[in-house]
Amino acid sequence: MADNLYTKADDQQEISAVDDIIISQKKSFASQPYLSVQERIEDLLKLKSAILAHQEELVEALSKDFGCRSVDDSKMGDLMPTIMGINYAIKHIKKWVKPSKRHVGVLFQPAKAFVIYQPLGVIGIITPWNYPLFLSLGPLSTALAAGNRAMIKMSEFTPATNDVIKKLINGIFSIDKVAVINGGPSVAAHFSAQAFDHLLFTGSTRVGKIVMAAAAKNLTPVTLELGGKSPTIIDDKIAINDAVSRFILGKTLNAGQTCVAPDYLLCPAGRIDELKQALSQQFSKMYPSVANNNDYSSIINEGQLRRLQQWLADAQDKGAVLTPLGNDSEQDCLSAGKMPLTIVNNVNDDMLLMQEEIFGPILPIVTYNQIDDAIKYVNERPRPLALYLCSHEESTQQAVLERTHAGGVCLNDAAMHVVQDDMPFGGIGPSGMGHYHGHEGFLTFSKAKSVLKKGKINTASNAFPPYGKLVHKLIYKLFLK
Repeated sequence: MADNLYTKADDQQEISAVDDIIISQKKSFASQPYLSVQERIEDLLKLKSAILAHQEELVEALSKDFGCRSVDDSKMGDLMPTIMGINYAIKHIKKWVKPSKRHVGVLFQPAKAFVIYQPLGVIGIITPWNYPLFLSLGPLSTALAAGNRAMIKMSEFTPATNDVIKKLINGIFSIDKVAVINGGPSVAAHFSAQAFDHLLFTGSTRVGKIVMAAAAKNLTPVTLELGGKSPTIIDDKIAINDAVSRFILGKTLNAGQTCVAPDYLLCPAGRIDELKQALSQQFSKMYPSVANNNDYSSIINEGQLRRLQQWLADAQDKGAVLTPLGNDSEQDCLSAGKMPLTIVNNVNDDMLLMQEEIFGPILPIVTYNQIDDAIKYVNERPRPLALYLCSHEESTQQAVLERTHAGGVCLNDAAMHVVQDDMPFGGIGPSGMGHYHGHEGFLTFSKAKSVLKKGKINTASNAFPPYGKLVHKLIYKLFLK
C-alpha cells in the first residue's frame, strides 16, 4: 500500500515516450487504416491469451498495490469482466462491422445509402487505480475490435500491476499498435493534451473537467466515465434482509472502492434499526473478521485511508452516529490498512461524506417517509452514475425508472449492470458523458461514415437550372407539404 512511487526522472522519460509513440501510432495507422475482421479477432485472441497466461501474476500484483487485495475481488472485478468483454467482442465483431443499410428518398432514386464503421485512429485511455486491469484492457479490447491503435495511461498508485500489464502488452503488440504509459500526474496531464482521435477517461468528476479542458484544445472527442453519489432506495414493503442481500456485495467488493458502489441508502424512516441489524448480520457472515481476512481488501494507500477517516470524524463532529461493523478493533484494521463497513446515520448535507463520492466502505443512511420523497431527494442532487432500487413493486419500479436520471439502474441488485456486455455503460451530467462496452463501445471508437452511392443513371440533372421548369414545380408540389 503506497502512494505515487514514480520520480520526476520517471515522469520525464514517460512524457518523452508519449510524444514519440503517438507519432509512431498515427503513422502506423495511416499505413493500415482499416484492419480486416480476422486481424481484429486475432488481436483480441492474443490479448485474451496473454491475460489468462498472466492471471496469477496480475492477482499478486494487485494485492501488492493495495496492501491486501482479495483474490476473488480481483478475479470478479478485474479479470472476469475483461475476459467476458473480449469474448463478447470476438463473437459479435463480424456483425458490428457490416455496413448498415439506410433508406433513400424517392426524390434521390436510383441510389443506395449505407453507413460504414471506420476505425478512428489512435485512442487514448486514462485508467484509474481501483480496477486497473478491467478499466485499461476492457476499453483496449473495444478499441481493438473497432480496428484502432491505443495508448493507455495507467494510474500512479498501481505500479506493480502497471508493470505486469506493460510486460503483457509488450509481449504481444508492438508499441506502434498498443503502448502502456506509467508515471504521475504530470504525465497524465501531458497525455490528456495529445491530439488523440478519441480519449476515454475514467476517474473523478474534478479531474474529468481538467481532462476535458485539455482535450478541447485539440477538439479531441471524449468519453468521461466519472462517478458521483449513487443512491440505493429501499422501499417500505421489501423484507430488509432481502434488500440488504441485493446491494451489500456491490458495496463491500474491493472495500467499496468502486465507482458504481452504493454510496448512500434511502430507507423508510421506521426501519433504520431493522436495516442496521440486517447489515451487521450479513456483513459479519460474509467477513467474520476484517483485519486478518484476505477476502476483505485494503484501502489503496495511506492518503485514501486518511481521507476516509477524516470524513468519518467530520460527520461525527456534526452529529452523525457511526456504527462500524464486524468484531475487529479499529487499531487492528488501521494497522492492516483496512476499514470495516461503517454505517452512518443522522446525516446532513453539511457533512463531507454527503457532498462527495465516498469511494470506500462508508454507508450513510438517509430516511424518507414516502417514495415520492426519496425520488425528490435523488432529483435535487447531481445525476449519479448508478441508481439502485430494492423493491418488488412494479409501480414503484416504474416510478423510479421514469422520474429519475442516472447512468444506469439495477432493480434488486447493485453494480452488476456494469458487467452486462450487451448494455452500454456511461454516466450522465456530472457522472460522465458517452458510452462504451459491447456494441456501444465499438460505435464510440468508430466513425459512422454516411455513404450515398449512385450508378450510371443521373436523375439529378433533370433539376439543374435554369429554375422554374415544370420539373421544379412538380418537385415542390410533391415534397413541400
